[in-house]
Amino acid sequence: MPLRPTDRRQNKRRFRLRLPQRRLKLHIALWLLVSEILIGTVGFMILEGYDPIEAFYMVIITISTVGFTEVEPLHPLGRIFTSMLILFNIGIFAYLLAVISYYLVEGEGFKKWYLRRMKKSIDALQGHVILCGFGKYGKEISLNLLHHDLPFVILEKALDKIEKIQSNDPPLLWLEGDATRDELLIEAGIQRAKAIICALADDSDNLFIVLSARQLAPKINIISRAMDPRSEKKLMMAGANHVVMPEQIGGFYMATLVSKPGAVEFFSFITREYQSDIRFEEIQFADLPEPYRHIAMSDLHLRARTGVNVIGHRDKNGSYHVNPVPETILAPDESFIVLGSEEQLESLHRMLEEEYKE
Repeated sequence: MPLRPTDRRQNKRRFRLRLPQRRLKLHIALWLLVSEILIGTVGFMILEGYDPIEAFYMVIITISTVGFTEVEPLHPLGRIFTSMLILFNIGIFAYLLAVISYYLVEGEGFKKWYLRRMKKSIDALQGHVILCGFGKYGKEISLNLLHHDLPFVILEKALDKIEKIQSNDPPLLWLEGDATRDELLIEAGIQRAKAIICALADDSDNLFIVLSARQLAPKINIISRAMDPRSEKKLMMAGANHVVMPEQIGGFYMATLVSKPGAVEFFSFITREYQSDIRFEEIQFADLPEPYRHIAMSDLHLRARTGVNVIGHRDKNGSYHVNPVPETILAPDESFIVLGSEEQLESLHRMLEEEYKE
């Protein structure tokens, strides 16, 4: 995919901020040191007739510059060889010292260990959420995902936001890069994810992600943010399941506070999970054990057995029906929206799990 002008500018900025791209390789330094020891040992054996132990000893005292006496006085050719060995050792030792300093000062060893460990954790995720962007909306989304104990991984390319992610407690899983790139989505495990949230500030970037995500994972649930009302239709056509317009929702909310303040405040209270014990939950047809399928809602006795109330019915066309009649029968690809306290919803889950066990 060709880079857009904004991508090129971003890449230039990132090149200045990142650590140097040149990486000092520890294995190369060790390979040079071992090679020097082997060459020196063989050289002394050939030129001076030393046995392997004597030759190895000569190499060690030569490259370490400790100043011990030779095993035997060196011949002129042996002295030349020793001099060359010392000169080469100066360069090898300098490189080895630079590598060790690089790994200690820059923390490169710890960084690689940390990134490998995080990649292993990401590769182990199943049914997780991919969050694209860690701006003001992405941060709020991550807090809610943490509150619900939903596993997720963040995709972010801005270095200042990555620093915020790294300082978060508890630790978050993240990948650095452009979320519009297919390679990064695959690395985040999009084929194993159950949902992806596009929370970038640019609608065109969100559109790119939606297109890529739908192609890579046809069944994934795609939720996208949109700033421009004209983008909503395009995002839906590209494959988004849901398009959220925060400014539109905020405007509607504030206007409704004028006309219907009591109703809005009540709804705000029951949806503010950090302060309220009231919860919403969706019970899909696939969640029901076999004995509970294809029977009327009244025969499930959900209120009597668990205390929850069925307040909505989502049919297979995606339409919602408020306060469904007791005779409503849940069909495949349909769901009930239930309302209850945390304890009542836990009771509902226990009821379904017990039926599955039986």
